[in-house]
Amino acid sequence: MKTKSIFGTLLLVATMMGFVACSDVENPNVDTGLRTGTASKIEVYKDSLSVSELAFSIGKGSVVLGVEADGNWTAELSDTAWCKLAVHAGYGYTNKRSYTKIEVSKNEGAERATTLTFRSGNLSKVVAIKQNGTGTDPNDPFMSSFTFVEKMGMGYNLGNTLEANHDTALSWFNPTTIADWETCWGQPLTTPEIIGAIAQRGFKTIRVPVTWFPHMDANDQVSAEWMNRVQAVVDMVLNAGCYCILNIHHDASEYDASRTDGAHWLLADLENYPTISARFKTLWTQIANHFKGYDDRLVFEAFNEILSRNGEWGDPADPTCYEAINKLEQDFVDVVRATGGNNAYRNLLVNTYGAGSSPAKLNGMQLPKDIHANHLLCSIHSYDPYWFCNDGNKDNGDDQYWLYIFDDDCKKEIDDIFSRVDKRFGSDFGVPYFFGEFAAGGTHVDMKERVKYAQYMVQKFKQYNTTGLWWMGLMDRLTLTWYEDDIVKALMNE
Repeated sequence: MKTKSIFGTLLLVATMMGFVACSDVENPNVDTGLRTGTASKIEVYKDSLSVSELAFSIGKGSVVLGVEADGNWTAELSDTAWCKLAVHAGYGYTNKRSYTKIEVSKNEGAERATTLTFRSGNLSKVVAIKQNGTGTDPNDPFMSSFTFVEKMGMGYNLGNTLEANHDTALSWFNPTTIADWETCWGQPLTTPEIIGAIAQRGFKTIRVPVTWFPHMDANDQVSAEWMNRVQAVVDMVLNAGCYCILNIHHDASEYDASRTDGAHWLLADLENYPTISARFKTLWTQIANHFKGYDDRLVFEAFNEILSRNGEWGDPADPTCYEAINKLEQDFVDVVRATGGNNAYRNLLVNTYGAGSSPAKLNGMQLPKDIHANHLLCSIHSYDPYWFCNDGNKDNGDDQYWLYIFDDDCKKEIDDIFSRVDKRFGSDFGVPYFFGEFAAGGTHVDMKERVKYAQYMVQKFKQYNTTGLWWMGLMDRLTLTWYEDDIVKALMNE
C-alpha cells in the first residue's frame, strides 16, 4: 500500500509541474516506460513460471506474483469484493522482479472469476483468476474439508491406547482380552468420563490412533471384538460433541524383521507395493464399511507415519518411497469412496512420508485424485525444534544437544515449517491442512518455556487459519486431573 501511495503521488506531481519530458532529457537513465509509452516488456510469474491464470480452491488463499517490467507498472482487479491486491503499482527494473500478492476470501457460493490486469506503458498482461465454489454437487451432504478445519478447534491425540501393541513373543506379555491390548502401554481403559473430561476442557477434535495387525487373521480380517471396541471409543468421542479422526497407526512404523507377529507391514516400499496394497485395501474396506453410516464429524486418515523398509526417519535414500506412498493414498481414497453411503463424501486425510515436513518429503507427495471436490485434507507432524521438544536417550549422550530456551531460533525453525507446509498444501494443492501431532514433551525443559512453545504454535495456527492436535499427556486419565494445565491454558488461549 505504501508503494502505491508514493508512486501515485510522484506521478501526480510530475504531471502538474509539466517537467516530464525535460526530466527525461536531463537524465537519460531514468526508466520512462510508464510515462512515455515505450515499455518493451511485462511478464507475471508465480514462483519461476509465467502465468496467465490462477485457480483457487474454495478456501481462503493467497499467491505471491512476481512482475518483470522494464517500465513502471500498475495492476487492477476487475472485482475487488472477494479478491484483494496487496500492491497496485511498482517500479520497472532490468532483469529484476517486483512483487504483489493476491488474496481471496473463502467462497460460500458458486464458482466465481475475475481478471487482474497489469499495465506498463502501452503493454498489458491479463491474469484470469477463478475460485471453485461450494454446492457444485447437490447430493453432497457433508461439510467441506475447509469447513471441517475451521470448526475442529484445538485437538488432542488419544495416544498409547488403541494403537498400543507388543510382541506376543515377549515372555511377560500374554494378552487374553481386548483390554490387555488397550492398556499395555500404561494408559487406563478408555471411558466416556475420560473423553468427556477432554471435551469439557475445550478440545474439540480427538484423534483416535488404532493399530490393527494384532487383531487381523491370516486373511487380513479384523476380529469383530476389536472392531466393536474401536467403534465404542469413536462413539464416545462423537457423543461428547467432538470431531473424530480415525486412522491406521502402528501398522505403519519401523519395520522389525525379528518380530513374528506381522507387525509394521505397511511400508513405503514400491518393490512390495502389490502385496502391501492388497492388505491395505482389504483393511480399509472393512473399516469404511463398518463406519459408512457415520456423519461428517468422523474423518478417516490413511495411515500414520509411514516409513521405508529401512526405517529412515529422515528423507529416504530411495525416491521410489514417495511413489509407493502416493499409490497407497490413491488406493485409500478409491477404496473408501467405493464403499458408498456417507463414505462417498467423507473427508479423507493424507500425509507425507513419515508425516514429515522437509522440502523433499513435501515435494515427494502428490495429492490423490478424488471423485468429489473439497473433501481431502493434508497433515504433517511436528515436534520441532527436535531437541527442544524431545529428550532423546540421555544414556546415549543426547543431552548434549538439548535446547532449554524457546528463543528466536526456535521460532525461526517453526516459521520455516509453516511456510513450506502452507505453500505445498495450501498453494500447490489448494487443500486445507492441520498438524496431526505436535507437542513439546521434553522433560528437560522448564514449564514456562514449554508454555512459550504452545503459545507460539497457537499464534502460528491462527496466522495460517489452521490448527493442530497435541500428542497426549497433559492429563492423568486415571484421576482425570490436568497436571499440565498451564500448557492447556496456552493452547486454549486463556
